[in-house]
Amino acid sequence: MPSFGGPGLILVFLVAAAATWIAGVYLSRATDALDDRLQLGDALGGVVLLAVAGSLPELAITVSAALQGSLDIAAGNLIGGIATQTLVLVLCDRAVRGDRPLTFLVGSLTPVVEALLVVAVSGVMLLGTMLPASDAIGPFSPASLGILVVWVAGIAILGRLRQGEPWTVTMPGSASGRRRRRDRHPKVTKPYAGRSTIAIAGIFGAASLVTLVAGVALERSGNGLADLAGINGVVFGATFLAAATALPEISSGIAAVRLGDHQLAVADIFGGNAFQLCLFVLADLIAGRPVLPEAGPSNAWLGALGIVMTVVVAGGVIVRAQRRRAGLGIDSIVNIGVYTLGIVGLLSLAR
Repeated sequence: MPSFGGPGLILVFLVAAAATWIAGVYLSRATDALDDRLQLGDALGGVVLLAVAGSLPELAITVSAALQGSLDIAAGNLIGGIATQTLVLVLCDRAVRGDRPLTFLVGSLTPVVEALLVVAVSGVMLLGTMLPASDAIGPFSPASLGILVVWVAGIAILGRLRQGEPWTVTMPGSASGRRRRRDRHPKVTKPYAGRSTIAIAGIFGAASLVTLVAGVALERSGNGLADLAGINGVVFGATFLAAATALPEISSGIAAVRLGDHQLAVADIFGGNAFQLCLFVLADLIAGRPVLPEAGPSNAWLGALGIVMTVVVAGGVIVRAQRRRAGLGIDSIVNIGVYTLGIVGLLSLAR
């Protein structure tokens, strides 16, 4: 957006962020309704569709940035988004009603397995940043393809776990809520219950289109703002841009804990984080070369930061500390500190 000055770019960025938030709410509701009507989530194709629907802002930014050659923005948003979206769980923790933290209430080890999947795909991503660009399979980095393979294997394992958990765990005082959004909530009507499936599909399509357009506007205006302010593209993608694309997760996460769906709130974040890195395959395809080898130490730092924050939340689910301080569990307080130190380190690396 070269013709826009600083104020114009800020306005475009804020409007696009607001559109992402609003469209994300409609998209989430329409996705839940379609999942309920069509039983999409039981098959791998349904899992992919639901994951793509939740990652449309990142998808739009990845495509737009890769087309323009802004690979640092694309990589920074995808990798930095893991830490930023894990930080969303701090807001969800604060929104929990009662005197117990979110990780105490989860009441299941399934989110821990989902956290392990995030760690696994992030580990493969970090390996990919160390590979030379010459190590490629066509336009793809072996690590990008590896991320996709690990994600598909992890989803298959999680599917078997949901059919019957191979353990018996007692978590006194937990309140996990629904395991899936398609399950009936005793006090809340399903979204768009009076609409036809075709009408819901239309809402899904319109919300998807708005999200994609807003994502492109976020990337273009964000890139311009980063240039004007002299901010490193990785830093901007990992902070402001990642925060803007996390707005739908904030809305759906807080709504979930308000309904008592504590396990679902954590699972949605981990599920989105694991799938998000699969978009490196698309980035490679559009750029025509592997993107991960060009990520650099700043993006590797962000990937490690996301792993640490994910482990902290998973540890909180296992340890189940009961006390809240200032309305937050100890894992949320630790992650605020970890994220703050991580951004300080990122700024140091960027300099």
